[in-house]
Amino acid sequence: MEGRDLIGLAQTGTGKTAAFALPILNKLAQGKRGVLRALVISPTRELAEQICDQFTELGKKTGLRNVAIYGGVGKEMQIRKLRNGAEIAVGCPGRLLDHLYAGALDLSKLEILVIDEADRMFDMGFLPDIKRILECILQPRQTLLFSATMPDDIRRLVKEVLRNPVTVQIGRSAPASSVSHALYPVPQNLKTALLEEILYRTKTDSVLVFVRTKHRVERLAEQLYKGGYNVASLQGNLSQSRRQSALDGFRSGTVKILVATDIAARGIDVSNISHVINYDMPESVDAYTHRIGRTGRVQETGEAFTFVTNEDMPLVRDIEKVLGKPIERRTLEGFDYKTQASDKEVRPRMGGKAPFRRPGTGSGPRAGRRPQYSNRKPQMAVSRSN
Repeated sequence: MEGRDLIGLAQTGTGKTAAFALPILNKLAQGKRGVLRALVISPTRELAEQICDQFTELGKKTGLRNVAIYGGVGKEMQIRKLRNGAEIAVGCPGRLLDHLYAGALDLSKLEILVIDEADRMFDMGFLPDIKRILECILQPRQTLLFSATMPDDIRRLVKEVLRNPVTVQIGRSAPASSVSHALYPVPQNLKTALLEEILYRTKTDSVLVFVRTKHRVERLAEQLYKGGYNVASLQGNLSQSRRQSALDGFRSGTVKILVATDIAARGIDVSNISHVINYDMPESVDAYTHRIGRTGRVQETGEAFTFVTNEDMPLVRDIEKVLGKPIERRTLEGFDYKTQASDKEVRPRMGGKAPFRRPGTGSGPRAGRRPQYSNRKPQMAVSRSN
């Protein structure tokens, strides 16, 4: 509110978007309309869309207009909204540069620049693009950087683009205390079988499953789908419409299990995610923090299960240092850890009715109907029920 440049650090799920959106709306409501005055840069399309929705909801009484700018969709609607006088733009670096170079994005009246999820932004290699955007802002502006984590090397980088910033940190850069953690040691080839058994036995609401690679996301989603689960996949090779459809289904509850890469570790704000399951260990402690932050949001409780192999133990120890305590190791009673099952197969469950079963599976009048799922390549976006 004082106009200072700022680095804001807080655990994920604690309201960083509102922390910059509300003061921006308050300031812009008093000034000139019909020109772009605030720009928020986001690392992912999903997060850009979500921030834009927050501005719309929080500012619906102000009359201020906003536009989401990202790739994977046509430029025409974005250009139209910019020309119609949007005061706030939320976008990803690549598409923002496209509009700048085409002359559709005018930053000459910009007053406030926000770089959200700053650590992820720089970690993903967006620093050169951000510097190009900054070169197009010739007038003084207020710059804000918000993030859940800020390693020392990243902190040095972000200070290059701020002027005498103040740092505001709320709590530690660690997973929220409202989340409980558990490790499931398991051989790599039994992960899918263990996941199915946990899903079958555990009382859950919505479940977010993180997998390391795009190909494995689709393979696991297909296996769960064939096993009768109401599942969608989310990864970067999907079209934007399919990514958005998967997210919409997960948010509305028509899709109960979302299998995703780390693209879902940021920008997913779904209040009823009861469990995050790390099918594959993340690459860093920070990545673990962001993944786990998808559950236990806004003081709700959540559970985080992580499948670990012997190779993952060094990172486990690093995570335990951040948490300040050991993570409970669990074994699933009755599960055959010696089975030499291929993870290309779906292990039959122990009997009974599986949760999240799709229409058209099992017995009944829909039994035997062909599911709307690729019968060649695993290119799944959402299940039939969405």
